[in-house]
Amino acid sequence: MNGARSTAVEILNEVLGSNAYSNKVLNTYLNKNNLNKKDKALVTEIVYGTLKYMYTIDTILDDFIKSSLKKMNIDIVNILRISIYQLRYLDKIPEFAVVNEAVELSKKKSKGLSKLVNGVLRNYLRNKDNLHCEHKDNKIDNLCFKYSFPRWMTLLFIHQYGEAVGESILQSLNYIPKVTVRVNGLKIDYKSVWDELLKNGYDIQKGKICKEAVVINRGSNIEENPLFKKGYITVQDESAMLVAHIVDPEENMTVLDMCSAPGGKSCHMAELMKNTGVIYAYDLHENKLRFVEENANRMDIKNIKCNKLDAEKYVEQFEATADRVLIDVPCSGLGIVRKKPEIKWNKSMKSLNSLINVQRKIMLNASRYVKDGGKLIYSTCTLNKSENEDNINWFIRENPQYKLEKIYCGDFDNIIYHKEGYITILPDDNMDGFFIAKMIKHR
Repeated sequence: MNGARSTAVEILNEVLGSNAYSNKVLNTYLNKNNLNKKDKALVTEIVYGTLKYMYTIDTILDDFIKSSLKKMNIDIVNILRISIYQLRYLDKIPEFAVVNEAVELSKKKSKGLSKLVNGVLRNYLRNKDNLHCEHKDNKIDNLCFKYSFPRWMTLLFIHQYGEAVGESILQSLNYIPKVTVRVNGLKIDYKSVWDELLKNGYDIQKGKICKEAVVINRGSNIEENPLFKKGYITVQDESAMLVAHIVDPEENMTVLDMCSAPGGKSCHMAELMKNTGVIYAYDLHENKLRFVEENANRMDIKNIKCNKLDAEKYVEQFEATADRVLIDVPCSGLGIVRKKPEIKWNKSMKSLNSLINVQRKIMLNASRYVKDGGKLIYSTCTLNKSENEDNINWFIRENPQYKLEKIYCGDFDNIIYHKEGYITILPDDNMDGFFIAKMIKHR
């Protein structure tokens, strides 16, 4: 068991110390460490759970430790964090086992500090039902503690969406995400995939909105399944699937996907175009384009052409050449916190504000590549209105040749249909938070 917890601490050290992506670091460690299936599941649970609830955990630790956590040994801090997570949020592990394993693990770092770990955890257990740090008398502080979000992010959601919707967003972004797959209609029909998944023992349900979506409630790693390896399915959230449907690419069109990696939306558009026409998939990072190519090859997609490109820089040869231009711009990712909980800790208002200029430059450049009568589609996986509605309203004011086209996907409780025509998808137990706008270019 200690191997699992030691691995979890190493992963947290790297994620929090290097602003690394939790999913990538986790996969690296799980692949190289000799852990059994049960321990791998425990590591995953502890890492994601600790990142998700770190604000609450640190607030508790601050109550029981005199010195600042920032000045303490990072191994000891993360041993304490994973232990408070297990004691507070997991009921399947006995309390004495959590404390004992934390002490043994900390002894490997420092015998003196192991006494601190023992004292802090036992003190927490004695006082866990009467914590002074829950801030029950202050609405915002209480929300921060309850849902474990930094104060600035909590205030952003409450101020932009109001108390009721803001709190619902905080709650939804803590849901454990399910895996959703998209059926590749170029190679197989939906029923065949459905039947095969059931035969393989998966607990599944139909997607909420998209007809090609299958939600996997329980089952083994889908990327190891032959259906995935043969390109019959690919992993994609339903909110992301909606983007390609809203682009509405027709057969034999020319489509530009300006920020394409890892290629989910490009491949989906290719499927909708039935492998006709051409999709130019661009990305700033050449190393990421291999993911687009790998996905396309696995799924037998023939109409995608990849190339490195800085979407902020104008390319004259693209002027007025495309029927559709998709810009899934770099964003703060506040809509996908349930999948990447480290976003709570590696973002700030300053970093959010710095993105806006980049997003606007990309939008201005991309708008020049659209033919008369063509369409520009802007999407993000954030819920920050400064990156969404404010950007689109600014663009429409500055570019009167573009008009917003109303988007309608059906009557769903998590979709906000704005009067201007764009949509916000609120996160829930099946879908990420997203924003999508569709603009048509007039002569």
